[in-house]
Amino acid sequence: MKSNIHPEYRKVVFHDTSVDKYFIIGSTLQTDRTIEWEDGKTYPYMTIEVSSESHPFYTGKQRVIQKEGRIANFNRRFQQFKSK
Repeated sequence: MKSNIHPEYRKVVFHDTSVDKYFIIGSTLQTDRTIEWEDGKTYPYMTIEVSSESHPFYTGKQRVIQKEGRIANFNRRFQQFKSK
């Protein structure tokens, strides 16, 4: 690897503010904020609004709203072209 062209890869504490959950992930994110973690070390700190802890797809709370099937939807849209 060439030197001085790659961003610094380090552990960063992310805070999902919607569910008040903290987690550490390796990242190249640049931030000036820091937080002291449970292990006594200081890590860069970043707030986020959505993570796998709060996203409806990952929590199983996602709802699919589809009232009719694909064929019924097609027939409904193109029934005006049906021959009488």
